[in-house]
Amino acid sequence: MAEEESDDPETPAFRFADFSYTYPQGNAPALSDITLTIPKGECVLVNGTTGAGKTTFCLAAAGVLCHEYEGTMEGTLSLSGRDVRSYEDMGDIGRRVGVVFDDADAQLIFTTVEEEILSGLENRGLRPEDVRTRLEEMLTFTNLTDLRYRAPHSLSGGQKQRVALASTLASGTECLILDEATAELDTSATESIIGILAKLKEAGKTIIVVEQKPRELASIADRVVTIVGGRMTKDETAAEFFATYPDEQEREEELVDTASVARTGEPQVTVRDLVHRYGKAAPALSGVSLDIYAGELTAIIGENGSGKTTLVKHFNGLLRPTSGTVTVCGLNAADETVTRLAQQAGLVFQNPDTMLFEDTVVREMQFGMKNIGIDPAASEKRIREVLAMVGLEGRESQFPRAMSRGERQRLAIACVVAMKPDVIILDEPTTGLDTEEAERIMGILQSLAGAGHSVIMVSHDMSIVKQHAQRIIRMDGGQIMSDSTRMHGGAA
Repeated sequence: MAEEESDDPETPAFRFADFSYTYPQGNAPALSDITLTIPKGECVLVNGTTGAGKTTFCLAAAGVLCHEYEGTMEGTLSLSGRDVRSYEDMGDIGRRVGVVFDDADAQLIFTTVEEEILSGLENRGLRPEDVRTRLEEMLTFTNLTDLRYRAPHSLSGGQKQRVALASTLASGTECLILDEATAELDTSATESIIGILAKLKEAGKTIIVVEQKPRELASIADRVVTIVGGRMTKDETAAEFFATYPDEQEREEELVDTASVARTGEPQVTVRDLVHRYGKAAPALSGVSLDIYAGELTAIIGENGSGKTTLVKHFNGLLRPTSGTVTVCGLNAADETVTRLAQQAGLVFQNPDTMLFEDTVVREMQFGMKNIGIDPAASEKRIREVLAMVGLEGRESQFPRAMSRGERQRLAIACVVAMKPDVIILDEPTTGLDTEEAERIMGILQSLAGAGHSVIMVSHDMSIVKQHAQRIIRMDGGQIMSDSTRMHGGAA
C-alpha cells in the first residue's frame, strides 16, 4: 500500500534527516548531513554564497533530485509526512509543491501569458467559471493583466518571472519553493512579489526562498538557514539573522548630463529615433536616440518593461527597428546578419545556461569563435588568455554545467570576449550572484572598458550600478528619461 501524505497541521511540510546528495559523476556531495524540519505555514529563507548548495537544496525539497536525477541520495527526506521517494513521479509531487526557479524561460512553453496561467489551472477539477475567476485573480495578483495576450518570449526577464510565478500559484499547491525568483526583478516588482508571498503566508502556505539579497525578505521570513559548502551551518530565527546582517551603503558620486561631457573619436554605437513594436502592442521603444563610445562602462536601468533589453537586442541584430536606425561600429544593424554583427557586438544573456551547451569549457569558447571564422586550431592561446582574465585558468576540460552560477557567468563572458568584439553587451550580469562573485564580474567588466571596449550592461541592481557604472541611462516607457556620466571613479 502506498504511503500517504498527512494533512495534519502538526505534520511538518518538509523533514530532512541526515540527508546527503551527490550528483552523477560528482567528486563530493553537493549536500551533506542536512537535518532540518520545516513546519507547515513557515517561511524559510535559505542563505549562502554562490555555489554553496542552495539550488541543490531546493531541487531536493521539490523531489527533483529523487525523481529526475540519477545521483546518490543518503538519509531521508519527507514531504507532508511521506518519504519523497514513495511519490510516483514529479506530477504526483506537484500536487503538493510548486517551484519557481531563476530561469523563467525554462518554465514558459505556451504562446500567451494567459495560456501559461491556465496551464496551472487545468488539472484542478475546477468549474469553468471558477477557472476564469482564478485566472483573473492570478493576473491581478502578479500585475500581469495588461500582458495577458503577450507572448512570454517577448517579455522582459522580470515580466517572465512573474508569469512563471503566476502559473505556479495557479496550481494551488500547499508549498512554494522560489530559487532566486526575484533576482531579475526591479525594486517595484520585487515589492509586489513579496506582497504576494506575504498573502500566501497568511493563507497558511509553506514557503522556501533562496535570495541573494535577503534583506528584502526580512518582513516575511520566519527563519533563516545558512548553507556553506553543502552543509547547513546555521538555523536561526529571522530576527537573529537580520540583527547582524549589514545594511547596504549607497555610494554617492557626482553625476553630470552626458551631453556636457567632451568625447573624442567616433561613437561605437549610434541610435537615432529608434521605434520598436511587438506586433500590435504599444511601442516598446519610442524615439530613442543615443551615442555610446569606446571605453565606457554604461548601465541601462529602469523598471521591468521599460525597454532596456529591447534596446540592446538591436545592437546585435536580435531585433530589427520598426523605424529609426542603429549603427554599430559603422554597420547598419538592420542590414547585417546576426553573425556579422556578433563580430562587433557580443551579447551575454542574463542566464548563462542559455549560452552553454558543450561538454567542455574549451569547446564552449571554440564554438563562438568558429562561427565568426576564427580557426579553432589557432585559438588556443587566445582561449588561455581570456580564461586567465576571467579567473578560470586551467579549467579548459571542465564540464560547464558542473560549475557554480558565478563561474558559468564568467565563462559566458569569456566566450563573448574571445570573439574580440568592440562592443560587449550584458543583460543583468550579476543576477543570482552573491556579493563577492558580483564584484568579481564587475571587476572584469571594468577591465574590459579600460581596454577600450564599449561595455553596456542592463541592470536593476542599483547598488552595483552606483558603485561601478561610469555612465547611467535610465529608461521608462520605452524612452530615455536621463543620461548621466560620473565625474569620479573612471575616465569620461
